[in-house]
Amino acid sequence: MASENLSVVVHKAGDLRLENRSVPEPGPNEVLLKMHSVGICGSDVHYWTHGRIGDFVVKKPMVLGHEASGTVVKVGSSVTKLKKGDRVAIEPGAPREIDEFCKTGRYNLSPTIFFCATPPDDGNLCRYYTHDANFCYKLPDNVSFEEGALIEPLSVGIHACRRAGVTLGSKVFICGAGPIGLVTLLIAKVMGAAQVVISDLSAPRLEKAKEIGADFAIQIKSESPKEVASMVGNMLGCMPDVTIECTGVQSSIQAGIYATRSGGTLVLVGLGPEMVTVPLVDAAVREVDIRGIFRYCNTWPLAIAMLASKKVNVQPLVTHRFPLEKAMEAFETTKKGVGIKIMLKCDPDDQNP
Repeated sequence: MASENLSVVVHKAGDLRLENRSVPEPGPNEVLLKMHSVGICGSDVHYWTHGRIGDFVVKKPMVLGHEASGTVVKVGSSVTKLKKGDRVAIEPGAPREIDEFCKTGRYNLSPTIFFCATPPDDGNLCRYYTHDANFCYKLPDNVSFEEGALIEPLSVGIHACRRAGVTLGSKVFICGAGPIGLVTLLIAKVMGAAQVVISDLSAPRLEKAKEIGADFAIQIKSESPKEVASMVGNMLGCMPDVTIECTGVQSSIQAGIYATRSGGTLVLVGLGPEMVTVPLVDAAVREVDIRGIFRYCNTWPLAIAMLASKKVNVQPLVTHRFPLEKAMEAFETTKKGVGIKIMLKCDPDDQNP
């Protein structure tokens, strides 16, 4: 095993470095992984450019990356369900204690949860990484490493659609055709949505949305929120049962409220400013339920089953690939908004998907 562990580390706002760190030893309940594929998330770029997201502030050097898969190379003394050579997808959030949220199955809300690449916890954009074995999921032979890495954003879509109550025959409006909007589209369709309309500023992203299953696409230009809502209703022939807002932009949230049918549900996925102005009375008098999501929970087994059965195809979302040594170039490409999902290949001996 190599003695050096090439890692992508953010030190402070604007200061991103490639560093060699020591290879960690797994604890009793952990596994040591040789990382293979790690996707770059918008939050990784945000920590690099701003040094913080909300109350999470980079105060010491932190390894980025949380959309990941790899191979087990060593197991801790108490690990029984994984062995050397197993290919796994990593769920980045692992509870540190069994609190009230864990007991009710909503461990994502635990205030003490460990989460990759959220200060002060290191992520897994590196050659070697240790993680709680209970949150490493074995990949079937017909599920690739890249698909395994994409389970993380896919899980956001699963959690959002569950919270929204998407079911057979649902008519759905998705605001935003970035990576999260697109995986939400995939999940809404496989969960039974009859029609999905998606909006975005970018024509290429809307083309990708139509390629992977969107029934209608709206390119936002200068329309008011009420005008966007009217367009959605005209396309679907009625107001949508469910709106899933994936941008965090104030005008988009407003359009989501106006668009959702009375008695329907709006789920807020995108994170924008702490304070936004919204037509709350409009939602209240029409009994539009407004729900938030925070990451995800209990989604990896379902996502793996969907990928293994080929009910969901996430491969078209990967538009660029870079070796770990070119991480700086990969981050610059992501920052420019080029493509959809950029994947870093961490294993120098295997650069395949």
